[in-house]
Formats: sequence, C-alpha cells, structure tokens
Amino acid sequence: MTNFKTSDFYYDLPERLIAQTPIKERDHSRLLVLDKKTGEISHKYFYDIIDYLNEGDCLVINDTKVLPARLFGTRKDTKAVIEFLLLKRIDDSRWETLVKPGKKARLGAEIVFEENFLTGKIVDILEEGNRIIEFQYEGIFEEILDKLGEMPLPPYIHEKLEDKDRYQTIYAKHLGSAAAPTAGLHFNDKLLADIEKKNVNIAKLTLHVGLGTFRPVKSEYIDGHIMHSEYYELNDSEANKINIAKQTGHKVISVGTTSVRTLETIADDEGNVKAQKGWTNIFIYPGYKYKAVDSLITNFHLPESTLIMLVSALAGKENIMKAYREAVEREYRFFSFGDAMFIK
Repeated sequence: MTNFKTSDFYYDLPERLIAQTPIKERDHSRLLVLDKKTGEISHKYFYDIIDYLNEGDCLVINDTKVLPARLFGTRKDTKAVIEFLLLKRIDDSRWETLVKPGKKARLGAEIVFEENFLTGKIVDILEEGNRIIEFQYEGIFEEILDKLGEMPLPPYIHEKLEDKDRYQTIYAKHLGSAAAPTAGLHFNDKLLADIEKKNVNIAKLTLHVGLGTFRPVKSEYIDGHIMHSEYYELNDSEANKINIAKQTGHKVISVGTTSVRTLETIADDEGNVKAQKGWTNIFIYPGYKYKAVDSLITNFHLPESTLIMLVSALAGKENIMKAYREAVEREYRFFSFGDAMFIK
C-alpha cells in the first residue's frame, strides 16, 4: 500500500506549452538532462544525447507502428456520420472500436466508409460501450486503412497533422499502436547512425501502445488505479544485446516509457531479460525498484498521469517535480510533439 495520492503528481501547465505540431528537425527539440542521483538539471538539445551514450551501452527502442486508426463512416439507413477509433483487432474482419456519438452506433447498424471499398456492421456492444464492428472489404485491410484512416492524435492536440509520418518513429515497423511511442520521435537516421558508430548497441522490442495510456487516474490514492494492458514482443537476438550490456556493467537506456514497461515486465531480479511475448499491465510508481533500466529518454507527461509516476519511480518524485517546474519556467514544449528529458 502506498501513501501517494494522485494529487501528489500534479503540476501547473499553461495550455500554450502543449505542443500542437512537431518541430521541423526531429533532433532539434530541447533536452532537459536530469541526474537522478543528485537532482542536478542541465539544458541541451536532443542531438546532444549522443554525449551521454558510451561504447557498450544498449539503447532500447520500440519499433511499433501507429495505425491510422480513426475512420469516419455513415450509417447506411440514416446517413448519420459516426467516428470509429480502432482499438484492438479480434480477427481478420472484426475490431473492437471506440465510437462517437455512441447513440447512433446501434447493434446491427450497417456503416459505409467508402462505397465498394469498405463497409461494416456493428455486431456487439461491450459492457463499457465499445463496439465490435465486422468489416467487409476487398483487398488488404492495412492498405485500405492507410488510404482512408487518419492518425489517432492524442486528445490534447487540436491541430491537423500535415504529414502522417511525423507521428511515426523513423524505425516504426510493426503495425498495432493506437498512439506513438513519442520519445522515439526525436531520432533521425543520422543520429541513430552516429550512435551506432560509437559502438552503442541498439536493441528493438515491440510494445503496441493502447489508448489506456491517456486514461486519467481517477482514484484518490494511486494504488487504487486499474492499469491497462498492452501487448509486447522481444526476440532472442535483441534480448541478448540487452543482457550483454547488463552483464558487462554498461547501461541499458530505454527510449520511452513503453520500452520501460516491456523491459521491467520481463526482467529478472538481476535485470536480465529473455525473449517472450505477452500482455503487460505493469504499474510503476515510486517505491518500485527498477531491474533492467538504468537511464531513460522520455517526453514530458501529463499531470497526475501513470507516466509521470513511472518516471518519478526512476528519478525520485521530488527531482521530477522540480524538473517539471523548471521546464515550465523555461517554456519547454510538452507532451507528444514536445521536447524531451533524459534521466541519467
């Protein structure tokens, strides 16, 4: 049982600091560097991250790819427009979806997304109101989705995204996320190549980010929060890179909280990991002892969110809240398209 209240992780953020669009050059965002042992803070640019990575270290990235999962369809009978957000694939044709307005998406309703290309029927309504839709389509579903779907940007972003690729990491490979692993958005090809030239190992894992990542903590005390589940995979060769760093006294640097969730789920007490796949609902908050992750590259997270709790467990709550206050004072850009933090 923890004594931490959700309100202990609140900080005041002016709305104008919530980044609405990505900056032009991925690696030119600002970087707040926080020493987790001393609490010391310094201010850099993201391309300076290479100075903190040493030969033999292992940088762990999440190669999930965001689905253009927002679809707009019309009801065949009433022509009412309904927005669908694809959450989870059940089989080849059926998906669990979030819909609005829900009252127009009744059981049995037939939906037209694009004549002759994609239609669907609502075949079930789940307890929490999500709908199961069965799609009918010709061809490859992912290609149709790429043509018709929009990126499911977080609720705090109100600007239209001009270039879909800016909400993907440059190494995105495996389709399945409802949101981007945003710490990885700061890397470009040159920076990754320079990191490899420095003999830093880059290990890839996959964790498909769910919309639960934006779900607010509503309980008064944080341990009353029910954590969402997300699917992950790590293969043998990538696990080996992580273990070599661990066993030779080098650092494991996680790119993003999604990589943290995967690594800490599968690590043993010595911090070694083994190849596996499955679902994780790990909830990391102060008091948790990290096993695999030594350092973390991350963006700035929402007040009172599970992710600000996760970073507080690594760097100490007081250090994090102080760093966030300084980031606000210095007008860093916050959240998905915002600036980065390195906890060393």
